[in-house]
Amino acid sequence: MDHATRLVAPLRRAGEFLLHFTHGSLLVAGLIAGAVVVSGKLPVKGAGAFDMVAAEQADVVDASAAVPVAAPVVAPKPVAVELGDDDLSGEMARVRDWVSQQYRVSSLVLEPVLLAAQEAGRHAGIDPLLIVAVMAVESRFNPFAESQSGAQGLMQVIPRFHMDKIGKAKGEDALFDPELNVRVGTLVLREGLRRYGSLQAALQYYGGALSDPDAGYARKVMAVKKRLISAAGRKAGTDV
Repeated sequence: MDHATRLVAPLRRAGEFLLHFTHGSLLVAGLIAGAVVVSGKLPVKGAGAFDMVAAEQADVVDASAAVPVAAPVVAPKPVAVELGDDDLSGEMARVRDWVSQQYRVSSLVLEPVLLAAQEAGRHAGIDPLLIVAVMAVESRFNPFAESQSGAQGLMQVIPRFHMDKIGKAKGEDALFDPELNVRVGTLVLREGLRRYGSLQAALQYYGGALSDPDAGYARKVMAVKKRLISAAGRKAGTDV
């Protein structure tokens, strides 16, 4: 029994030593692991919060990158606009303003009249300012003017002499239509040019004064036309 007791005592001391050794090893291992975690060498379960913040920031960056950027605004190139049939030329617009002041006629009334002169002149090959000058002399832009000899409208056309130009189907008051009156009056001017070969003779023919040696009617019309050319802003030497 003493022998057994002597054996048990050393064994107990050896067990206590191993127990202390193991405990110390675990303690050291825990300290080492903590140091590694602090230095960022090992992943830590609590670090997931930081990962979520980083992921959200990345999402914000990606979202901002996905927002479409507006294309730079480019100024449109100027486009040339062609003059339509219902538009006064620049010259005729200035003439409208001048005539309105000089003859006390509303611009609204003059607009269709000058459009008719512009269109009739283009078709007949006659300067529209000449047509306007004849209107100024004949009626002072009164579309309902009528003379004792029966001349009617803006250009004071006598119907019985020009039914071929008016049209037989038209009524007796047809020439009070400004557009028709201007068209017929322009045809009478062209007829005079073809018959007599000069502008002065054509105007005398129009005014029924071919026998006047002083050509008073032609000179009166051309004086008005000269003023119209100035009002239109037409350059000298470009008279047509």
